[in-house]
Amino acid sequence: MCGIAGWVAFDRDLTTERPALDAMTETMLCRGPDASGVWLSRHAGLGHRRLSIIDLAGGRQPMTVDTPTGPVAMTYSGEAYNFVELRAELRRRGHEFRTDSDTEVVLRGYLEWGEAVAEHLNGMYAFAIWDGRADKLVLVRDRMGIKPLYHYPTADGVLFGSEPKAILANPLVEPVVDADGLRELFSFSKTPGQAVYAGMREVLPGTVVTVDRNGLREHTYWRLEAVEHRDDVPTTVGRVRELLDDIVRRQLVADVPRCVLLSGGLDSSAITALAARQLDEQGERVRSFAVDFVGQAENFRPDDLRGTPDAPYVRDVAQHVGSEHRDIVLDHTALADPEIRRQTVAARDFPIGFGDMDYSLLLLFRSIREHSTVALSGESADEVFGGYKWFHDPKVQQADMFPWVATALTSPHLPTSLLDPGLSATLDLGGYLRDRYAEAVAEVPALDGEDEHERRMRRICYLHLTRFVRMLLDRKDRMSMAVGLEVRVPFCDHRLVEYVFNTPWSMKTFDGREKSLLRAATQDVLPRSVVERVKSPYPSTQDPQYLVAVQRQVGDLVAADHPALELFDRDAVRDLARRAPEEVAPGQRNGMERLLDVATWLDIRRPVLKLS
Repeated sequence: MCGIAGWVAFDRDLTTERPALDAMTETMLCRGPDASGVWLSRHAGLGHRRLSIIDLAGGRQPMTVDTPTGPVAMTYSGEAYNFVELRAELRRRGHEFRTDSDTEVVLRGYLEWGEAVAEHLNGMYAFAIWDGRADKLVLVRDRMGIKPLYHYPTADGVLFGSEPKAILANPLVEPVVDADGLRELFSFSKTPGQAVYAGMREVLPGTVVTVDRNGLREHTYWRLEAVEHRDDVPTTVGRVRELLDDIVRRQLVADVPRCVLLSGGLDSSAITALAARQLDEQGERVRSFAVDFVGQAENFRPDDLRGTPDAPYVRDVAQHVGSEHRDIVLDHTALADPEIRRQTVAARDFPIGFGDMDYSLLLLFRSIREHSTVALSGESADEVFGGYKWFHDPKVQQADMFPWVATALTSPHLPTSLLDPGLSATLDLGGYLRDRYAEAVAEVPALDGEDEHERRMRRICYLHLTRFVRMLLDRKDRMSMAVGLEVRVPFCDHRLVEYVFNTPWSMKTFDGREKSLLRAATQDVLPRSVVERVKSPYPSTQDPQYLVAVQRQVGDLVAADHPALELFDRDAVRDLARRAPEEVAPGQRNGMERLLDVATWLDIRRPVLKLS
């Protein structure tokens, strides 16, 4: 896993722009702490920061191949889990290899298949290739959008990077955020391609972007399609297990220490158990890590999202599979530390608003990085298999809105209720969300013969796989790469996603519960307590001392008249900062966390806000 950056300019000589490319590349230091490289030609410059995972000695980048008609150079981030098979195929086609890295496999795959190399890859990746034979740049992003990639068209070319900060480091770019950028920040929905900063775009998942003297073009090489599912329930369960066994086997390949993230839920427990079984065959013991909070057992109170604490289930799984387990226990002081908030917001580039769940994830990953470089995660199983409670709520099923937003709208204390009333009117978040929802629904593939309920559930599944999951993948990527930890997501393997997406909803819930297929496919390797456990999301601290610290920091912002308050309702903020903790609702706490994040973002990035 790595960080990439680059600059293509057809009307200037970039060999004189080394300082700018160095600056862009060095913003990716956390993503690639092990090595750095820059490659320059007259009209293209590529930068790379490396986190060494495969072929530690031979995978240095940018990697180049000289051809009779010009060089082909690549800067690559990610993992191609089928690189061994691809290398064998390319050797049969006459290619010779200098390294054992998957990077060289992808580069030589491009020499063989051109832009269609993306269709041959299984993995998570974002890479850029400068093809000197045709003077064109090729940007490629994986199918699910696991690895990030941004671009910024200029007057004579394009800038690109793994994160916005790489592009913002170039002197051609001003950090402008317009009304649509703010709408994206506060709407809790990730619009495909939207990058918050004006003029900047994300490379869409499953997309190839090419840039040459004629301009910029996009080509979609993968999207979710509707296909008739012909397997019965036992066959489907068997196929899910077969896929998971193969996926976990592939994603355990690394030349550095590996581990799994364990929450005690069905998703992470399944990955942990399958990894334990496969590593045991190799004579290894799986490592597992879980996050917990000081006093969580005493402070825990069931709510609509979390009915049970994680710790007892984590212990059950660790004992059941015999993992080498560690709990990372965090206290309220660490979670509320302004420096941790600053590091979190800096890593994300935007104040997205997950509050203490962002801060704890950063601290968890930092602790894990002391022991392992690669971690497997249960992320995305809920989106693939239909795990969230709102999937099963008839009112949400019928709502003409993103399901997670429709659920939030039932709360009397939305985090956005703290926004300045004038700003709220200007942004019209409700109208923005309705427009984005209509665009998303128009994309949903249809299958002849589906009844209305199956069609609506296909729509809900599609929305989660193309919108909601990308918010979580983005969060996971930024928090892990901020500490140089590579987190892999087996449930995002496109073969599994395609297969389960086309499984009828009645089959996804054949036992009357959420994630029926996943439960049935893995119950033989799990303790009964986890098989029977109801879905519980990533944990959030319930320590009242954390809330007190947040209120105190918000009070300090009010006293200092921080510029962030221009975006918020000052009276409402002041009132919340003074309330007794027991009088603050969860949504209001998250609203205060959002304010603190926004203030930190303004201090770090100093964006120019243009609302007209």
